[in-house]
Amino acid sequence: MASARRTRAWGWWIGGGGALVIVLVIAILAVTTSRPSAAGASSASRMDTNAALVATTAGEANGAPVDGVEANSTEQLVFHIHAHLQIYVNGQQKLVPYGVGIVPPYQLESSQNGPFVDAGSAIYWLHTHDETGVIHVESPVQRTFTLGDFFDVWHQPLGPNQVGSLTGPVTAFVNGKQVNGDPRAIPLDAHALIQLDVGGPVVPPQPYTFPAGL
Repeated sequence: MASARRTRAWGWWIGGGGALVIVLVIAILAVTTSRPSAAGASSASRMDTNAALVATTAGEANGAPVDGVEANSTEQLVFHIHAHLQIYVNGQQKLVPYGVGIVPPYQLESSQNGPFVDAGSAIYWLHTHDETGVIHVESPVQRTFTLGDFFDVWHQPLGPNQVGSLTGPVTAFVNGKQVNGDPRAIPLDAHALIQLDVGGPVVPPQPYTFPAGL
């Protein structure tokens, strides 16, 4: 009789206890597979940290209106133009980061020009998708936007003696011609070629060809 009871008890452990272990393993696997990996979360919101940048987007606007420029869940294409910005510091080119005016987490894709921000949680009417220097003006209203508006969305200072964290006399060119005054007032006109030189030597205005469709 004792031997029979031990046999029944052992059978319960194999049947009932084993099933309990299997249930626990399945539950653990379900929790693990449903949780996004750290690598995936990181890549989704990865900020541009290229050493050649004027500044990153770490402190940029997070969705609140800036200078009357708003952020929406999708791009607004009633007024849709593009300008180009090149920046030189003491003769060396510096890059404008991807993701200016796009609120993380970013949806990043690869392109022939490097990382491309396809979307984010919100997107301002003034923004950049890549490091080419193309400023996208995509607004539900037609109005004049300025380089100062763009830098304010970026939360970077801009003036006659400063571009971002870079200081020194600023020489500005628009469409190959030098312009005087505050660079904040430079309008973001369609296909405007804007170049800012901080310090010297001053680099002659450099050409840029907009890709087809821009």
